[in-house]
Amino acid sequence: MYSGKYVFAQLIEFLPQKAFQRIVMKYQGDKYIKSFSCWNQLLIMMYGQLSGCDSLRELVCIITAHAPKSYHLGFGKSLITRSNLSKANANRDCRIFEEFAYKMIFIAQGKRITKEFEINGRFYAFDSTTIDLCLNLFWWARFRKAKGGIKVHTLYDVITQIPTFLHITEAKVHDMNAMDEIPYEPNAYYIFDRGYFDLARLFTINLIGSNFIIRERGQLQYRIIEGEDLLESPDNILYDQTIRLTGQQTRGKYPVLLRRVGYYSMKHQRTFTYLTNNFEISAKHIALLYKSRWQVELFFKWIKQHLRVKSFWGVTENAVRIQIFSAVTAYCLVAIIEHDLRLNRSTFDVLRILSMSLFDKTPIRELFKRVVQMDDMPENGHGQLCFNF
Repeated sequence: MYSGKYVFAQLIEFLPQKAFQRIVMKYQGDKYIKSFSCWNQLLIMMYGQLSGCDSLRELVCIITAHAPKSYHLGFGKSLITRSNLSKANANRDCRIFEEFAYKMIFIAQGKRITKEFEINGRFYAFDSTTIDLCLNLFWWARFRKAKGGIKVHTLYDVITQIPTFLHITEAKVHDMNAMDEIPYEPNAYYIFDRGYFDLARLFTINLIGSNFIIRERGQLQYRIIEGEDLLESPDNILYDQTIRLTGQQTRGKYPVLLRRVGYYSMKHQRTFTYLTNNFEISAKHIALLYKSRWQVELFFKWIKQHLRVKSFWGVTENAVRIQIFSAVTAYCLVAIIEHDLRLNRSTFDVLRILSMSLFDKTPIRELFKRVVQMDDMPENGHGQLCFNF
């Protein structure tokens, strides 16, 4: 990186611009466009995400104030107005930004796949988060009588901590229906909360050759084929059983054997029961994998707190989708930068420092070297830095 470049200009060098342009050509996104291209639009949306702008007015106001720097930041030569950006978000094909987000996901996942995990394999947690919308403005997202909303169904890679698949629907769509959209991989593990307890869909996952882990829901009727209670297990495993469902409806929906694992959580002082179609890994690892499902909840919390997916800069469905996929692209960009520059910082720390330095001309590595030096400085007994005069 060159010290003469703005930090934001250094960041966008990590974006595969040629791949984005191929996607733009595929959907003819720049057809009849003279000045404000899709690339300029993407960079402005990325800047809004990284800088934490809460509204379209705030975003355009900041960019206008720094208009002499626009060309060097990649925003283009023309003056950006609220109407131009609003029309672009409303009318340009959101599939351009969706496909590019998946391209960034693929890159980020490939770089972070080397992270160590206790079990070998591919592990995904699937869950959804609801984003409330004002029904008067977002008329297309009707949820309840006087309330609007959308759901973002997310398939989250537990090892790389990268969302690999997103399915955006109206909030009234039930979570179980989104299971049909998941791009299942043979031999991979899919972890579900009990809200996804649908035996017919779980049997489909079994037929594909994938593995699932889910919490038991309701009072299942079953017959124990093999296994017994483990009263003195050091891993807090209460039982590890092979069962066959005997209920009139359940045995038709899932006609083959299931594995039933009981785990006692000391932290919550309660017992959790898991069902899986995998009979090879240990019961301890079954409990560990389900515990890892909580990472997708932390991802939802993180992205809602630190990126802009709750207050939207446009009211059309197309604009909302563009903003969500821009947020995912920003998340992946931060993850890629942390990996490539070997910053050894949390994703939040990287985003926090970068967001306050976008118009600085310091090389990115230098920013984090200073942070490390500050971390290593001694403190006195009152938690204040010591200065010697």
